[in-house]
Parts: sequence; C-alpha cells; structure tokens
Amino acid sequence: MGTGVAGGACTLTTRGFLLGKFMPPHAGHLALIDAARRLVDELTVLVCWLPDDPIHGPLRLEWMQNLFPDCRVIGYSEAVPQAPQDSDRFWPIWQAIVAQVHPEPIDRLFAGEAYGAQLAAHVGGLFVPLGGRVLGASGDALAGLSASAVRADPAAHWPMLPAPVRRHYQRRICLHGAESTGKSTLAQRLADRLGTIWVGEYGRSHCEAHPGALSRDDLLLIGRAQQAMADASARWAGPLMLLDTDPLMTAAWCEMLLGDIPEELMAAPKADFYLLMEPDLPWIDDGTRYFAKQQDRDRFAHIAEQVLIRAGVPFARISGADAAREDAALAAIAALTAR
Repeated sequence: MGTGVAGGACTLTTRGFLLGKFMPPHAGHLALIDAARRLVDELTVLVCWLPDDPIHGPLRLEWMQNLFPDCRVIGYSEAVPQAPQDSDRFWPIWQAIVAQVHPEPIDRLFAGEAYGAQLAAHVGGLFVPLGGRVLGASGDALAGLSASAVRADPAAHWPMLPAPVRRHYQRRICLHGAESTGKSTLAQRLADRLGTIWVGEYGRSHCEAHPGALSRDDLLLIGRAQQAMADASARWAGPLMLLDTDPLMTAAWCEMLLGDIPEELMAAPKADFYLLMEPDLPWIDDGTRYFAKQQDRDRFAHIAEQVLIRAGVPFARISGADAAREDAALAAIAALTAR
C-alpha cells in the first residue's frame, strides 16, 4: 500500500491489478472491472494478446482504454505461455511481466476465476474473487458469459456488448440501384422483418428542399450527409443495419449527371454488403426523379453496377416484384449472416 504526505497528513493509496484477453470485452468483464475500480484508488488492467488471436490485440487495447479512461490500461503482445502446463517457467515469466507493467506493490488482485489465487500468490496482493464464476455459478448472466460464446454468436449476446464491440460486429446492408427500383420500400420492409432500423435517403430530402439542377457541391454534400446519418444511427441498430443508399450510389449519380465521379465518394466508408436492385420495376414519377426513358434507366443501372465493381464490394442482384423481391433480399442477407 503506497503512502504520501499532503498537508501534513499521511494518505494511503490502494492499488489493484487484473488481467485478461477481453476478446471481446463484454458485460461480465465490464462489471468485474467496474467493481474492482470501486474497491481501490488506482486500478491497472493488463490486456494480453497473441499474434494469431481472432480479434486484433491493439484494437482490444483501444476498446479497453476508451471504456476505462480512469484506469491504467496497458497492452502486452509477446508470445508467452498461456497456462502452467505450457512451460515449467510459466510463473516466473508472468511474475516478470506483472512486475514490468505494475512496478508498484499490488494491494488487491482481482479475477473472476480461481486462477487469481495462484497469480496473487506469485505477484502479491490479496486475491479478491469478484463474480460468481469462482464458485462455479455459470448460470449467472454476467459471471457465466464467455468471450468465446460471444465470438461464436455476437447477435445472441447483443445486450451484453459495449458500444465499440457492437460496432465491430455490426453489419451494414446497403440497397443500391438506379432510381425507381424500390429501394426505399424494400428497406422499410426488410427492417420490419429483421427487427432493426433503416437509414433513409438524404438525397431525396435535399432535392425537395432545394429543387433544381444538382451541382457537384450538392452531390458531395449528399454523400457526406448520407454517411453522417448512417454513422449517427448505428448505435440504435442491432447486429444488422439497413441503409437505403450510401455514397457509392451518390457516385453513380455523379457519373450519370456530371460525367465523372469525385474520388471522395469512392473513398467513403463502405457497407459490408450491397443489394443491387435490378431495374425491372415500373418507373414511377414521384416529383424528384430524372430518367424515365428505358435507355436512360438501363445506362443508370449499368453505372450503378460498375460503381460497386470498381469499389470491390460484395453484392447480390435482387429482382422480382413485391414478395419475390423481398424474399430474394432476405435470402441474400441470410447467406451473409451465415458466413
């Protein structure tokens, strides 16, 4: 226990330590660390990883540093034994690691599992067994949660995941295609079927608020605003989020209207999967549409497809009317989530 002098009075600083892979961090981890932080003045959290871990170690370190800004969160990336049976020098190796990252005396060593007692015996500190897993309480919603189960099925554990982990696992599905191919109608129906949200089309609102020819600056703003709406809506969505459109469709509009594509639109963040709407529905004039002639519709559809190919993004073609179109889209999304 550290000591200090302030105003002539002796103060005591209680220091705590815990470690883990946090692959990914979930509610069980967060509850353990939050409880530990309440029991000490200073808490050090060591995030460990190996080169071939399924979630990149530096990303996990960034998550943990953002989740616990009032803790000392340190990363360790060396390939070292992971269990006592891996090496006769397991405990000396880990004693040296802990001494390196926590040179001060440890007052309380926190862990949610029984290994904490052995670790405390080697590195110092009173073992504080937070959580019910030490007692075998695997039925507890927090203590029984495992990172491997989360990795196997993130959607099933969605309420137990912090915001950055949700974003890591969230998949954005974007509808893409020429005008009057049913994107907005289908996006809403898919959102209802999948129990998630969909992000509408900014361009339509822009054109209704500012009627007239679209300039390059207008189209760049439309692309930026569409991306901003998607990013701002992400935290309210579940494992899947549907986008009526995105900057790649704005890029197709630029080619169609202006004859070229600004690189900014091609460089914008991409959705995880695109549903390319075939131009096999009747053209309907809703007051903001441009291209009624079939040759123009065909050219627009070709440009829209070429934008996806140029961007190198995965997509599936969606055709048919009404229920057939909806079923085709659901099947494509199901195949994506199965992968």
